[in-house]
Amino acid sequence: MTRLADETMARLPADVALPTYDRMQPAGIVHLGTGAFHRAHQACFFDALMAAGHGGWMIQGASLRSPAVAHQMNPQDGLFTVLVRDGGEERLQVVGSVRGVLVAPDDPSALVSALAAPEVALVTLTVTEKGYCLDPATGALRMDDPAVAADIADLSAPRTAPGFLVAGLAARRAAGLAPYTVLSCDNLPDNGERTRAAVLALAVAVDEALAGWIEREVAFPSSMVDRIVPATTDDDLDNFESATGLRDEALVKTEPFTQWVVEDRFCNRRPPLEQFGVQMTRDVAGWEKAKLRLLNGAHSAIAYLGGLAGHRYVHQAMAAPGFDRLIETLWDEAQATLVPVDGFDPAVYRRQLKLRFANGALQHRTHQIAMDGSQKLPQRWLGTIRDYRRAGYGVPAALTLALAGWMHWQSGRGDGGVGHRVDDPLAVETGAALARAAGDRAAEVRSLLAIETIFARDLAADEPFVAHLIGDYCRIVETSAAAAIAAFGATDLVRA
Repeated sequence: MTRLADETMARLPADVALPTYDRMQPAGIVHLGTGAFHRAHQACFFDALMAAGHGGWMIQGASLRSPAVAHQMNPQDGLFTVLVRDGGEERLQVVGSVRGVLVAPDDPSALVSALAAPEVALVTLTVTEKGYCLDPATGALRMDDPAVAADIADLSAPRTAPGFLVAGLAARRAAGLAPYTVLSCDNLPDNGERTRAAVLALAVAVDEALAGWIEREVAFPSSMVDRIVPATTDDDLDNFESATGLRDEALVKTEPFTQWVVEDRFCNRRPPLEQFGVQMTRDVAGWEKAKLRLLNGAHSAIAYLGGLAGHRYVHQAMAAPGFDRLIETLWDEAQATLVPVDGFDPAVYRRQLKLRFANGALQHRTHQIAMDGSQKLPQRWLGTIRDYRRAGYGVPAALTLALAGWMHWQSGRGDGGVGHRVDDPLAVETGAALARAAGDRAAEVRSLLAIETIFARDLAADEPFVAHLIGDYCRIVETSAAAAIAAFGATDLVRA
């Protein structure tokens, strides 16, 4: 087996695009969370930036948990292939913008040193919702989190993303260096402000003078990212090796569509991303909310209800009875809660989403999307439900059925008793909530709603909503998710 690397990439077929710029130029970026999404999204934009002659934007990657990505990328000199699939068409490109990947738990000081390097102007993050150590319901830093508490007690070897950001900024301040811009690229509402709040909360607990410097000097712009990046399979890797003669353990597959909207607020060098399709704006919030509620909200509904019904992939679920109306209704409900945004057309976006969801070549697994639901629900569904109720529209039928699906997902059993893993940081808590109800279905719903770190307190007190939620939950349990969705597609959806 010969791995993709600087010395071997010239062996690839002529139709595979290769990086042509100097990969030894300085790394102006540190990225926390060098997973598949980062490789298929931000890394591609910076690859294009340097290919056009804009130097100093190589990326030093870092993993805050597992060494798996480092094992994939470091033997390949940081190189990886992006496989773009659209129906029966495929396009291959080797991306060279990532220098390599540090494994933070193995050597936290190496990552802090990388953050303190004078040439670093930007730190980007894709650490998923749970990586920020925030309370899903309030958005506040979880001071009771053991890793957060450890960082506060001793920041010499950080364990969390906020801890590394604070430690890196502290090192720069001590060295008399300008701070870096901190740019969150995760699916969090107002992700810049939430990242800022988490960093400041930890900094205040460590050093109030440092916290004051961060508050005055550091920029935390928000951003909205959009690209579907399914998990790469062993078959994908084997097929690439058979076709090219090289093994790429870091290969990612994705769709043609990609979007990045960035708040134009930087405190250090600013990359000219607008020249490469990035929309620079003063207001990301409207774009961000639309994407979370339309794309991500629909994806989660497909994940839980489709997963329960036995659909392995998104495109399979979308072709099943009732799903088209379910998703169109969910989009109607979500769109009713959005304010107009200059340049954003919801009707066009919805048509694009439907085509993207139908792209069977992506093989986007429902179980992949279903991970970490407790962290995703507040921004994908619960805020929409609250806004919809406050506006006096009644109970949102599609969102309520989707939430009932998430609740049944916590049992670890789908239609026909088929088992699945509940991959969630609060899986123990949701399992205990179901167990406390002792088989009483209405009590199961109320017990789950009582988890305030997910639902706060207001939804549990909304009796009309809770009554409909219990009804949908019982319908799924007593019949099946597939039957409940099919019935949804054939019934009157008006709910008082």
